[in-house]
Amino acid sequence: MRLWDGESHKRTLPIQSVTRKMVGRKLARYGTALARSGLRRFAPGPWMRHLTLTFRTLFKTPFVTGIAVVSLALGIGANAAIFSLFDQILLRKLPVPDPDRLVNLADPFPKSGSMLCGQAGSCDVVFSYPTFRDLERTQTVFSGLAAHLAFGVSLSYRDQSTTGEGMYVSGSYFPTLGLRPALGRLLGPADDQGTGTNYVAVLGYGYWQSQFGSDPGVLGRPLRVNGQAMTIVGVAPRAFQGTTLGIDPLVFVPISMRGVLSPGFRGFENRRDYWTYVFGRLKPGVSLAQASAGLDPLYRSIMTDVEAPLYKGMSDQFMAKFRMKRVVLTPGSRGQSSMHRDAQTPLLMLFSVTGIVLLIACANIANLLLARGAGRAMEMGVRLALGASRRQVMIQLLTESVLLAFLGALAGLLVTTWTLTSIAALAPPEVRDTLRFGLEPAVLVFAAVLALATGIVFGMFPAWHSTRTELVTAIRANAGQISGARSAARFRASLVTAQLALATTLLIAAGLFLKSLVNVTRVDLGVHVVDVVTFSIAPERSGYDSARALLLYGRVEDEVGAIPGVSGVTRSMVPLLSGGEWRTDVQTIGGRPGSPW
Repeated sequence: MRLWDGESHKRTLPIQSVTRKMVGRKLARYGTALARSGLRRFAPGPWMRHLTLTFRTLFKTPFVTGIAVVSLALGIGANAAIFSLFDQILLRKLPVPDPDRLVNLADPFPKSGSMLCGQAGSCDVVFSYPTFRDLERTQTVFSGLAAHLAFGVSLSYRDQSTTGEGMYVSGSYFPTLGLRPALGRLLGPADDQGTGTNYVAVLGYGYWQSQFGSDPGVLGRPLRVNGQAMTIVGVAPRAFQGTTLGIDPLVFVPISMRGVLSPGFRGFENRRDYWTYVFGRLKPGVSLAQASAGLDPLYRSIMTDVEAPLYKGMSDQFMAKFRMKRVVLTPGSRGQSSMHRDAQTPLLMLFSVTGIVLLIACANIANLLLARGAGRAMEMGVRLALGASRRQVMIQLLTESVLLAFLGALAGLLVTTWTLTSIAALAPPEVRDTLRFGLEPAVLVFAAVLALATGIVFGMFPAWHSTRTELVTAIRANAGQISGARSAARFRASLVTAQLALATTLLIAAGLFLKSLVNVTRVDLGVHVVDVVTFSIAPERSGYDSARALLLYGRVEDEVGAIPGVSGVTRSMVPLLSGGEWRTDVQTIGGRPGSPW
């Protein structure tokens, strides 16, 4: 820089010298330590010193830092909690080799007969057992085709009893999934020959741990399943919890044993009895579309030539639709569960709401950083004047923003834990026992990535704006000669507007939700549910046949009805308002109600 010295002499002085003369006492306020640190902190490598200075800067304004951390904790914590459920229900694939090659099969409507539908899917999915065997025998597009069905189970080992869920599986179930046992062997085709002759069982890994203490000597020991003695032949892999989300099987038994474990069952030969869930694994090089094209002719042939003649007396319209229906194939990497469909919309809505909360937090923090940046204009001007590049200063400011975001994420983990605990308390028992309501590695990674992205989002504009400050402008601003950059003022105003708009949207949505919730509680269900007590018994799990079970039901009904204060007693195959479903057809014989198909 050139300065005039007297009338006819001029000399060139370094910019640092001129800067010191211009700043004067104002520079002394910051001290020479600031000037030295402004140069040293950008030296390559001193990351610990860099972070230390960043912490110092943040804690110089504890009020602003505290508000930012709390805002981010709420936003990141809520998003991490919803992501935990989103990941387990909608994203997580089965822990099997190459899960993307798995395909779910569905036998759609129209169809008529007895239908048993459970957690694995609705009644437009289940097959009859003979149809499954026909497809398994004739298909050429799958390396394996498997069937399964969950069932209530009572297990007894020595003097200890446990109730829960079991799984009927075909002999091709484990080979199709490509699993290896944790101990012993898994069920195979040899265990599925005939009906009612293979008294073998595979333990679920969790049940083996909790009930047997991971004892490797359980192989060959007897286990009573619904009153029937079966031999333990193996333990399922550690991470495997079946193919139906919401059901963690305690035991796997051959599907051919259903007639033994469920007395009175006669659905192995009945094509009008739909109860089997089916999936397959594509052969190498076969796509989903090719599998559909290859399987559909076989399926339609079975419907037309074998099953259509069984539908005597049905309308022409029904039969026309029946002959035209096609087998439905869908990706099966996440298994078969109605929870995927039922939870998708609510989870997406919750994710949207928590995303809006995080956007409001980002806008609020960006505003705070802009306001704090106005007070640090002198500091930024000095750093730039002393030789720090604009890029270096921006990195420093973005580091502060990202560190602030990570502090918010750490606090947000407490919010995540509290939120998941609250959801677990409200969830049905089968969901609570299957999903994990804790801080899993995937949740921690998501929170870290979200913190990094959030720090960059709310810190970018304040950092960019702060590095535009020139030293002379900063001095004048500090002296009260100018009010600040118009661009910053406009941006801050737009942030306030965005916060108001998003907050209004959330309030309206919350109001509509509360109104809908109140309306639901006032809906007339057609039944009087106040003072109604329900409970369940399962005598078939203790080896009761149909006749003995009916006698027990009648005895329980009579004894409960005799209790003082009980005004009425009834029983049902499907629990009241449970969401379960069981269908059957009824025909009349000679004008009298007949038996189901």
